[in-house]
Amino acid sequence: MKAAKLIVMYPVPVDRALFERRYTEEHVPMAVEKLAGKTRFVASLITSTAGNAPAPFHRIAEVYFPSMAELEACLHSEGGQETASHAMEISSGGAPLFLISEVETFDFQ
Repeated sequence: MKAAKLIVMYPVPVDRALFERRYTEEHVPMAVEKLAGKTRFVASLITSTAGNAPAPFHRIAEVYFPSMAELEACLHSEGGQETASHAMEISSGGAPLFLISEVETFDFQ
């Protein structure tokens, strides 16, 4: 069974400082507490594109689950719905993009 991942891509906010405060002080703790079944949470701050063009996204969050069934159960749970609603509320640059993916990992040494 493949692992699964929820990806949330936040557009560049109208007020970056306000977004960062709410994201780090409110949203991340909420996600940690309320997203049942997660195995890993990665929060990336986008600093540029490879060609140094303006990036269309400010943050990308990745939440890993052991299976697609566990990810879907989380999304339909009260905690998952509350966390998704909060993501929409704090995203002042437009609605965040929610993606669901299967995960394959390749490690190199």
